[in-house]
Amino acid sequence: MRVGIIQSSYVPWRGFFDFIDSVDLFVVFDDVQYPVGRSWRNRNQLKTKNGLRWLTVPIAAKSTGLAIDEVAIGRTEKPWQDAHRRSLKEALGPAPFFAAAQRLWEEAIAAGDTGISALNVRLIRGICSYLRIETPIVTSREYGAAGRKTERLINLLQAVGASTYLSGPSAKDYLDEAAFQAHRIRLEFKSYDYAEYPQLWGPFVGNVTVLDLIANTGPNAREFLKSRSPDAVAVG
Repeated sequence: MRVGIIQSSYVPWRGFFDFIDSVDLFVVFDDVQYPVGRSWRNRNQLKTKNGLRWLTVPIAAKSTGLAIDEVAIGRTEKPWQDAHRRSLKEALGPAPFFAAAQRLWEEAIAAGDTGISALNVRLIRGICSYLRIETPIVTSREYGAAGRKTERLINLLQAVGASTYLSGPSAKDYLDEAAFQAHRIRLEFKSYDYAEYPQLWGPFVGNVTVLDLIANTGPNAREFLKSRSPDAVAVG
């Protein structure tokens, strides 16, 4: 069984969903410490007529040392949801399938999740459903795997019964490939090489929220979801 393990992100880019669609089981790795500083966990980029704009969900002040799935969404004087709603409409409103993207976001927001991980996972599940991605999604918290870095990943992979681990390409710099071989787990690295799709506001920009893809291509989004290059296999 091919398994992928990644921390959640707020309205992620299309590569995140291609990754989920490329595995037999996807594990949301949110029982690890919330990153210090700026993070994709609570924000993503939106292409607008004036360039890229960040959509950022506020995080509660007392979050240091907490796991991602323990971090609460912060309170703001003016509702952050209203700001995101306006930004999405301004940026994607003219797109032919904006209503579909808007509905996915609004349905998740309406649930009223108080934690950033819960909100992210709800959005991810809803978007997967729209994109016809049927990969089962579970959380690492359900398995309680212990250890540090590669050891923890291997323990989690063994807990879910993985024979192959699909990783993001940047992990090549720090994963202990020999450890995966020792546990007879095949290690592969995802390729992120995508075709351009019809997009508003000038030259194409790929690393933006998947809501951009959905708003611009609607039911044809899957045609632009898959990487054009094969995933790489680690050779030790």
